Amino acid sequence: MKKRSYLFLLMTTILSCTQKPAQKEFYDLVNAGGLHAKMSATGARLVSLVVPDKNSRPTGVVLGFYTIAAYNHSTEPYFGATIGRYGNRIAKGKFNLDGKDYQLSINNGPNTLHGGKQGFQYKQWQVSQPDQQTLAFSYLSKDGEEGFPGNLSVRVIYKLTNDNSLQIDYYATTDKTTVINLTNHAFFNLNGEGSGSIGGHALIINADNYTPVDSTLIPTGKIASVKGTPFDFTRSMAIGVRIHDHNDQLMNGKGYDHNFVLNPHTIKSIAAKVTGDKSGITMRVYTDQPGLQFYSGNFMQSKNQLRGYKDDFRTAFALETQHFPDSPNEPGFPSTVLKPGQTYHSTTIYKFSVN
Repeated sequence: MKKRSYLFLLMTTILSCTQKPAQKEFYDLVNAGGLHAKMSATGARLVSLVVPDKNSRPTGVVLGFYTIAAYNHSTEPYFGATIGRYGNRIAKGKFNLDGKDYQLSINNGPNTLHGGKQGFQYKQWQVSQPDQQTLAFSYLSKDGEEGFPGNLSVRVIYKLTNDNSLQIDYYATTDKTTVINLTNHAFFNLNGEGSGSIGGHALIINADNYTPVDSTLIPTGKIASVKGTPFDFTRSMAIGVRIHDHNDQLMNGKGYDHNFVLNPHTIKSIAAKVTGDKSGITMRVYTDQPGLQFYSGNFMQSKNQLRGYKDDFRTAFALETQHFPDSPNEPGFPSTVLKPGQTYHSTTIYKFSVN
């Protein structure tokens, strides 16, 4: 018995030393300016973000759940998640690359949305935290996952900077030519989560054009001017002012769910600016991407119990920095092709201040 007990103890010790340490459910980031982010390795996800309002009160501006289990069983799986391999929609889940046809999983009417049925939001990412303001996630998306070609190695780094910004850097490499379009799908309400409609938020988008969509929200291939339409946010406008206008595009999206073609810019120029009408919190968006998907919470249906409130209709918005939807099927759109030997790198910054 002593010999067997010793061997059992020895094997248990060896196994405990070789097994990876258990990941925590949540990871915290803080900076000196009052920002506090909570993250999860499931989906490389932004779970919550607290910023000071105009009265210096800590205000949660990102919608989410208390537990990861709640995210996984939600009817809305994208809250705060890293989206991939391809953010937004691909028509009928089909594209041709280097003369070969690919069929992706279909999960949004006739189309593929946000990477397919088991996109990055459900994946368990590896985590490293070099300091209290930085968190790095990594994931290997294997060749054929959801129908996409190539083993794709992805790294996403979140950082709370000292100027009260949340900076997100995306990196990826592949061993086979593929397509990629990474983004984050945070649901924002700058008046505070659970505070009601986002209709009073004042929005500016630095875009003279947008990409109209069909009834399944696939771009028609045209690039249209926003001038004289409800899509003109080149000057500050409350989100809810024109959202009920009689407009075919608003009808297709059930509100705003469209890609805006950002004017020529750099990472230092503002892509969008939005201010909570009650909190005074302003969020400026900076990106090196050519497009910005503005989603006004049109499909929120009060089906999910969040942190003490429900995801009621239009109580949050998303500003997803991106390449254009369905780019693999639109040669006139900026390319989303990534080849072996190349490194995909994209940066997005959400900077917070108060009026």
